[in-house]
Amino acid sequence: MTEILRQSPVSFSARPLKTENRNLWPVVLEYENEKTGQYLVDLSHVCRWDVQDAKLSKLKPADVSIPTKPGHSVLTDDVLINRMNGIQASVWQFAKETPELPKEPMYTDTSEATVAFAIIGDKVFSIAEKLSSLDFLDINKKAPFLLQGPFAHVPFQIVVLSKDEGLEGILLTCSRGYAHVITEVILSAGEEFDLSPAGEVKFTEWMMRLNK
Repeated sequence: MTEILRQSPVSFSARPLKTENRNLWPVVLEYENEKTGQYLVDLSHVCRWDVQDAKLSKLKPADVSIPTKPGHSVLTDDVLINRMNGIQASVWQFAKETPELPKEPMYTDTSEATVAFAIIGDKVFSIAEKLSSLDFLDINKKAPFLLQGPFAHVPFQIVVLSKDEGLEGILLTCSRGYAHVITEVILSAGEEFDLSPAGEVKFTEWMMRLNK
């Protein structure tokens, strides 16, 4: 049986230098002439689940407990879980091996229906604030935490992974159909801060520093 490659909806003008086929996804590890500073990383290949159930507290996706309050997130080495509302949560799994989707009907794999990015660098929030009125630096919220609302006039889930100096970073996901426009808008907003595309390696190295 012929295996069908899965394809990210994101396309950068930069030329890939190193790539890897992973779980039928062509993953760019590094682009030519990656700059130093602010990075936009395509994470559309990262496994993402939606979980909906009236009794979320009884579920443990990837053996991680779901936060009890909407807007709260929990991050382990390989798993991020965000409580969206009373009956819904989102799950990001960063391990290279794709986990098997649980057979229970409350789980839905949303990886191919959505687009996902990371923006990392010390000017992340300056860039984000040009595109949304959401409060990314809310002093009453401890990272990681989830924000839901318009980003460049598009409905997004946004996770502030870190506000710490030198480790600033956010994750974003929205419907796959917005990928091309959103990519251009984010890069345009970050141009004055030298935002540029980067491969997954930059994000992996950043996550390793965050999880120390």
